Amino acid sequence: MSSSAPTPSSPPLSRLLLQLADALQAVRDGRSLTDVLARCPAELRPATQALSFHVLRLWGSAQAARAVLAPKNPPPRVDSLLTGALALLWPTGEAPLYAEHTVVDQAVEAARQRAPASAGFVNAVLRRFLREREATVRAAERDPQGAYNHPPWWIERVRQDWPTQWQTVLRANNQHPPMTLRVNSRQGSVQAYQERLAALGMAARPVGALAPQALVLDKPQPVSALPGFAQGAVSVQDAAAQLAAPLLLDPRPAQQDLPPLEVLPPGARVLDACSAPGGKTAHLLELRPDLELLALDADAGRLARVQDNLQRLQLQAPGRVALKAADARDTAAWWDGRPFDAILLDAPCSAAGIVRRHPDVRWLRRPGDIGALAQIQAQLLDALWALLKPGGRLVYATCSIFKTEGQAQVDAFLQRHADARSQMVQGVTGHLLTLADNALPQGEGAAMVDGFFYALLRKN
Repeated sequence: MSSSAPTPSSPPLSRLLLQLADALQAVRDGRSLTDVLARCPAELRPATQALSFHVLRLWGSAQAARAVLAPKNPPPRVDSLLTGALALLWPTGEAPLYAEHTVVDQAVEAARQRAPASAGFVNAVLRRFLREREATVRAAERDPQGAYNHPPWWIERVRQDWPTQWQTVLRANNQHPPMTLRVNSRQGSVQAYQERLAALGMAARPVGALAPQALVLDKPQPVSALPGFAQGAVSVQDAAAQLAAPLLLDPRPAQQDLPPLEVLPPGARVLDACSAPGGKTAHLLELRPDLELLALDADAGRLARVQDNLQRLQLQAPGRVALKAADARDTAAWWDGRPFDAILLDAPCSAAGIVRRHPDVRWLRRPGDIGALAQIQAQLLDALWALLKPGGRLVYATCSIFKTEGQAQVDAFLQRHADARSQMVQGVTGHLLTLADNALPQGEGAAMVDGFFYALLRKN
């Protein structure tokens, strides 16, 4: 999504700054930006989202600068407004969203509406920042949070997990993500859809063999502008997420002591264990409409989005595709006793690998969350493994760069289950990272992923 400045016909910046301050305060209180924006007035939502995305990528620097300029903490509502304005004034090397005097004047106006007694304080801090910007930036960036725009505990965890790449990973998290499409292979080819886009003046490039249905747009577009979107010709899905379905259905062999897994047979029984919002579910059916697929999710509201996606993509198959709201760990409540040929477990995780697209995640998470999520992941793996046929396969995936949720989780699982083996698939399994414009592993995956982990587990 673009974070460009609202158009001249947009509401006054002071009004948007009040919405921004409310969003920042909500994130500080532990509420996701998605939930906050859903409650934002419709006419303010696009501009508020653009401002929020921009500011959350710079919020660590803004908070460190505020501490330099005003060491005594102001009231939370004032602090959210002030740090939001400081982030808009922060030098990034790119064209600013608003002129400096506009930001200051409108922030003061917003303060008058929100907390009249604080207007003079806001004005003084912002004007001092403009006068002393270079020195303030240097001072703020001596604080790790100010330098990398992540909480200190997050910075330390990344440093421990990726000791030679941690700084590059953190900086990459503050970049704008690309908008990536998945072309519905049941309705047409990637080349044909690329030509449809080009006819409308939308440039796009294919990702490559690792994600053969993926097209990356040169410039993000509203889905309503995408040709055939309503008819199911295409979906929006990050390229790294598009690795899951092919890995489950037809994993590529790698040099290892295990023989390559076979393509799933016609009518194979497949479980998508944590399926909402349905991108991977739909991809499975686009590639293999003959599957007997059960899509499970603990959240009935989110499961409705899976249904909506399948309808739009024309992937409904009565009798072959079933959706069920249930906790995958409580197998007695939903399993009919018939084992699965393959299971996709896109497990709940910290989302530490997709903070480019969800810049609020870094500020929402707490240090204890990672251990709690790892426990849930282990419970899901253990519960679902018992439902897999001998010779079957399970793909474990997380959108996290934290090794506790990736390789360490799988290593512990293999210790607990003597009948499990890990199957390597070159370029897909393991941790994948975006490092500026290059990805690990190198090659086709370059500039494709944020941070994902995939493991392919086979049952002896």
